[in-house]
Amino acid sequence: MKKVAVIGSGEFQLPLIMAAKNQGVETHVFSWGGNESVADFFYKISIVEKEQILDKCKQLEIDGICSIGSDLANITVNYVALAMGLVTNSEACTIFTTNKFLMRKVLKKEGIPIPEFTYLSKAVDFKPTSFPIIVKPIDRSGSRGISLVEKYDDIERAIESAYIESFTKEILIEQYISGREFSVESISYNGEHEVLQITEKFTTEAPDFIETGHTCPARITAFEKKLITDVIYKLLDAVCMINGASHSELKIDENGDVYIIEIGSRMGGDYIGSDLVKDSTGFDFVTAVLDISLGKPYQRDNYISDLIEPRASIVKFLFNRTDLVIADSIKEIKNLSVLHSVFNESAMLEGKKIKSSADRYGHILVSVCKEKQSDTLSILGF
Repeated sequence: MKKVAVIGSGEFQLPLIMAAKNQGVETHVFSWGGNESVADFFYKISIVEKEQILDKCKQLEIDGICSIGSDLANITVNYVALAMGLVTNSEACTIFTTNKFLMRKVLKKEGIPIPEFTYLSKAVDFKPTSFPIIVKPIDRSGSRGISLVEKYDDIERAIESAYIESFTKEILIEQYISGREFSVESISYNGEHEVLQITEKFTTEAPDFIETGHTCPARITAFEKKLITDVIYKLLDAVCMINGASHSELKIDENGDVYIIEIGSRMGGDYIGSDLVKDSTGFDFVTAVLDISLGKPYQRDNYISDLIEPRASIVKFLFNRTDLVIADSIKEIKNLSVLHSVFNESAMLEGKKIKSSADRYGHILVSVCKEKQSDTLSILGF
């Protein structure tokens, strides 16, 4: 029986664990806690303890190591895989896809369109030459520590917020790009890349930019799709992607120009990689990524299910009880099915403030015929 190490046991890792178990692969899950009963074997070790995890994986003689929804976990995945000669990406790829400053440097060098940026190694008095700007930690995800700054009086607060959230205490200040937001899911095998799906993103906008929902496929023109895919293939080569999933985020501004915001060498969270891609394309992204990590030859056709018709998938995140009522009302739409939903009423009643994507009160994930996609999004408030 093959053995896979899974780094992290949070909600977004569960589809990976279940995919492995469904294939008869023995799961060895490393995490400080959470969902312990799902794994065949669980080790209460923090995902950042990469040396300790490496020692255990050597003892277990694992066949592969994987994580699908965490940049922090991905650092450990690549560290262990490289040390054990398992399928993974290079150390350079790990660095370029988890450190936003070094990411910016390599993309600028390779001519990939990005916002202008400035790097700060500590919280200092910074005087920008123009507004608006974005202030963010170089090493976080899920909208943590991100602020839009439109006047000088707000800079100190934004820098301090980003500084507190950063693991390495490093900050990135960059030009704010207005326009529509998208993300792109791709898969790579032996250096060959394939764009699987383009997702349309919705957020709370300024000042926190917390994701309120996503839909696949993105509602874009054929010309915009080509613009996006062309730059993504250049991007994947620039950050040295070789094997596995990648999740890229970008904007198209009012002039129709594409700007890369960031890229991770893992699939998108928020149910994008695990649910939206599969429902809207028929491609089993999770199993494909798992198999690549285990050293299985990649054949795209092996991961395609027979869809009666292409579907549109939507995830709506819940920020208040009104969101819950609206989400419940769409169940009457013809040709719509609810894939799953969660609502944490106790967190809402406690008045827990939503500061990042981790604090949202729940979600509803639906599948609908493409003809009803825009109507459904409108009802949901997007």
